[in-house]
Amino acid sequence: MTTVELRTPAQHRVRGTLLILFASAAFGSSGPLAKSVMQAGFAPHQVASARAGIAALVLLVTVAAIRPDILRVRREHLKTLVAYGLIGVALVQLLFFVAVSRLPVGIAMLLEYVSPVLVALWVRFVRRVHLPALFWVGTALALTGLGLITQFWDGLQLDTTGLLAGMGAALCSAGYYLLGEKGAGEQHPIGMVTWGMVVGAVGLFVVSPPWALPFDRLGDLGGEDGSGAPVWVLLVTVAVVSTALAYTLSTSSLRYLPSTVASVLALSEPVLATLLAWALLDETLSSAQIVGMVVLLSGAALVQMAARTPVTPAEPLPTK
Repeated sequence: MTTVELRTPAQHRVRGTLLILFASAAFGSSGPLAKSVMQAGFAPHQVASARAGIAALVLLVTVAAIRPDILRVRREHLKTLVAYGLIGVALVQLLFFVAVSRLPVGIAMLLEYVSPVLVALWVRFVRRVHLPALFWVGTALALTGLGLITQFWDGLQLDTTGLLAGMGAALCSAGYYLLGEKGAGEQHPIGMVTWGMVVGAVGLFVVSPPWALPFDRLGDLGGEDGSGAPVWVLLVTVAVVSTALAYTLSTSSLRYLPSTVASVLALSEPVLATLLAWALLDETLSSAQIVGMVVLLSGAALVQMAARTPVTPAEPLPTK
C-alpha cells in the first residue's frame, strides 16, 4: 500500500507552527479594534473595505520598494490568485463582520472556526486522502475547546442573516487555507498576499466604495463611550497588524504546514485574544474558559502529532 507524507521535516513543522501562531495573535487583535471602529459609527462593510484597502496599499508600496521581483505573477497562477483575493480576503472579512454585527461574538467566532472541519472534509472526499484518526480526535477536541472559550450559549440569539453570514465565513475561511496552500506552493507567499489583498480590496470597494466612507469621523475616538484611540489610528492598526502582517504570516506558514494542520492551529486565535484581554484589559476568565483553553491546545497538539503520521490516499497511486 502506498503512503504519502502529510508534510516533511520537523524543522518545517516548527517554522510553520511559529508562523501560524504569530499570525493568530495578529488576527486576534482585529475583533476588538474593528468593534471599536464600528462603535464609532462605521458600518461592518465600511470597516472591511477600509481595512483591506489600507493593507493593500501598505503591502504594495512596501513590497514594490524592497522586493519588486516577487510581484511577478505567471498567467497560469492568475485564477488561484483572484480566487484567493475574493474568497480568502474580501468575502471572509465581509461575512465575518456581518455575523459579528448580528450575533454574539462567541457564536460568530464558533461558526467561522468550523473551517478546519470543512478543510479536512475537502481533503478526505475531494482529494481522496485518508487522514489519521488522531487528526479527527484532535480537531473535535479543538472545536470543543473553542466552544468553551467563546461560551456561545451565553446570550444565544438566532438571527437568520447572521447565521448565514457566519456559515459563509466558515466556507470562505476554508477556501482561504486551501487556496493559500496551493498558491504558496506556486509563488512567493508575500507576493501572493500582496496581490490577493489588492484583489480583495477591489472586490470590497464594489460593496463599499472608499469615497463613501465617513471621513469626518476619522478623528473621533473609538469605543462605545468614546474613550478609545482615534478611529484613523484603529483603522491603520487593524490594516497593518491584523491584516497585512497576519495574512503574510498565515500564508507563509502554508509553505511548511498542510492546510488541515494550519487551519486547526489557527484556532489558537481566540485563546491568544482572550489572554490578551485578560492581561491588558483586566477581563476575568471563567473556569469554563480556562478548561476550554486546555482542551483546545490539547486538540491542537494531537493534530500536530497526526502531522507526523503518513496518510494513505483513498485511491492507490499508480505504480511506475
